[in-house]
Amino acid sequence: MSDPYDLVVIGGGPGGYVAAIRAAQLGLKAACVDKRGALGGTCLNVGCIPSKALLQSSHHFEQAAHGLAAHGVKTGKLELDLKTMLGRKDAVVAELTKGIEFLLKKNKIDYVMGSGAITAPDTVTVTPAKGKKRVLKTENILIATGSDSTPLPGVEIDEKRIVTSTGALELKGVPKHLIVVGAGAIGLELGSVWRRLGSRVTVIEFLDHILPGMDREVTKQTQRILAKQGLDFKLSSKVTGAKAGKGGVTLAVEPVKAGKAEKLKADVVLVSIGRRPFTEGLGLEAAGVEIDNHGFVKVDGEFQTNVAGVFAIGDVIGGAMLAHKAEDEGIAVAEILAGESGHVNYDAIPGVVYTWPEVAGLGKTEEQLKEAGVDYRVGKFPFAANSRARCNADSDGLVKILADAKTDRVLGVHIVGALAGDLIMEAVLAIELGASAEDIARTSHAHPAMGEAVREAALAVGGRTIHM
Repeated sequence: MSDPYDLVVIGGGPGGYVAAIRAAQLGLKAACVDKRGALGGTCLNVGCIPSKALLQSSHHFEQAAHGLAAHGVKTGKLELDLKTMLGRKDAVVAELTKGIEFLLKKNKIDYVMGSGAITAPDTVTVTPAKGKKRVLKTENILIATGSDSTPLPGVEIDEKRIVTSTGALELKGVPKHLIVVGAGAIGLELGSVWRRLGSRVTVIEFLDHILPGMDREVTKQTQRILAKQGLDFKLSSKVTGAKAGKGGVTLAVEPVKAGKAEKLKADVVLVSIGRRPFTEGLGLEAAGVEIDNHGFVKVDGEFQTNVAGVFAIGDVIGGAMLAHKAEDEGIAVAEILAGESGHVNYDAIPGVVYTWPEVAGLGKTEEQLKEAGVDYRVGKFPFAANSRARCNADSDGLVKILADAKTDRVLGVHIVGALAGDLIMEAVLAIELGASAEDIARTSHAHPAMGEAVREAALAVGGRTIHM
């Protein structure tokens, strides 16, 4: 048994390892417990990072096949080397996981491999894959165990024919037909990867629109763009069963409302209907930690559970299941434990979908403002009118800014377009600082640049767009 820690973090994903680093920076003795054997959690190992590596590689492949000729670049017969592409993805993941391990060592944080369980309010017992259990005494415990894929009733995952995002990142060949169940970020991103590489892709969604929770005008335009690229959509539909065989998978699909059921066949089916909190084996019930009806750990305004000294952050407490949201919460907990005023502004957390073009959303959607009865103004600007987008042949999409009608304060920003995930950051800062649309409109933007579309949308809020 080691000397007592100030903080033991259970979970080495973005929220957990960032919390441990910030705690160490503030002079707290910290340990990070993780059972995977590779730090970074789902995000780095089988989520955000490997999927973005494949999105980038597949984008290059598609550009070489269909986009370069218009720029005067002629190519010969293309050949896909899937093994190399997947190998590059794995190399990126390995480099980053090692980098996080280095950061823990640099900050003098104990990295303890194994499954952590709360065996007392001041005790975490770690069970490694091999060897003896280790007991860690601590003043505070932080649960940062993240989430895993939500199962679909009637569909058994085998990670070969019927896969989650984990299996979809490891396919040994390009499916002739891939069916994606769920039109959220994960489904559309991985569906885009395999479509670019040659798959016919069908997306089945329970709702009548894609990307639930994002601004509807933006998601409608996104669907049109992705459909033009080749994705097929079956909305307002539900999967009621699946049968895997040597020839592939047969899905039973029927309309959400009244209608005729049908059978769809595919080589591979990707189930991506969301994620659920991971709390298995943590000893929460024995420790008396309360969870809600959906399995999320309950916390107060300072991320503390009903058990004093036990905190929780990230996917396991609900809200936006985003790595950067978990990181912000981890930093806030560390600062609170050190006597500082840690805080997270949930209105200033962007969400990004890394299809091409990208989709980014921040703050309130137009639907939310209407429901709340807020008087607002809208400013929109299409990338088709942006000179840099035209030069780059990336002119699909628009920027949409929502501002309070009386104060002009920015309430929401929504973008579909090339580099939307980077362009949204200007808006994040604006909302964080309480800026107005006029503030953005009065700020000089480099020309020619994609960011000018953000300025023009801000100008449009006041009815004075220049370039449209």
